[in-house]
Amino acid sequence: MLLAACGAYFAARDTSLFAVQTIEVRGATPQVRAAVEAALAPNRGRSLLRVGDDGLEQELARVTGVRSFTFDRSFPHTLRVVVRAERAVLVLRRGDKAYLVSSSGRVLRPLAQPRLSHLPRLWATKQLSVTVGETLPAATAVGAYAVAPLEGAPLPGGVRTVATGSDGLTLTLGDGLQVRLGDIGDLRLKLAIARRILETTGAARAGGYLDVSVPERPVLETNSQVAG
Repeated sequence: MLLAACGAYFAARDTSLFAVQTIEVRGATPQVRAAVEAALAPNRGRSLLRVGDDGLEQELARVTGVRSFTFDRSFPHTLRVVVRAERAVLVLRRGDKAYLVSSSGRVLRPLAQPRLSHLPRLWATKQLSVTVGETLPAATAVGAYAVAPLEGAPLPGGVRTVATGSDGLTLTLGDGLQVRLGDIGDLRLKLAIARRILETTGAARAGGYLDVSVPERPVLETNSQVAG
């Protein structure tokens, strides 16, 4: 019986008995769902038993806006895919061009009217190569990594701009105070410490800076006081 079952399984992999006829896509936006369905179209006619993570991942890697996905084989003929969309966390400005960037550092799409967006800005030189659907170079993508954890838990005053460079990451809040993060290490801890200090002191409304690059020794300096 075991041999018969194994034989039936392998036979089904190579026949149209469980061929994909319908692809159902859920989650994300209608535009992303349409793009996902188009990317998965080559699976129509293929046995559900031959559809797997690796193949789907390669096909969906080309679809801008997909952060992750899960799939389910609904026998006899339906492939169901649930998509988790990438979310924009940053506006990249390069000259007169603007682009929405996801939390993974991927360029989602051009932004025609950046002034209407409340997202933080990161200014880049014109020499930076920007391609929709591709991930920014690591030195620039860290700007997106830095603000991604702030969704749902913003810093007081909100983040107006993000700067990356040899001195590390710097967030400039709405009223001008700088939050200096240093490198990307212990990012969530640094942001949590910065949030607590800003909420306690009200320093977000003052000029100056808050340095949490060494989380154990934060330094706050404003126009009216120095604290460490």
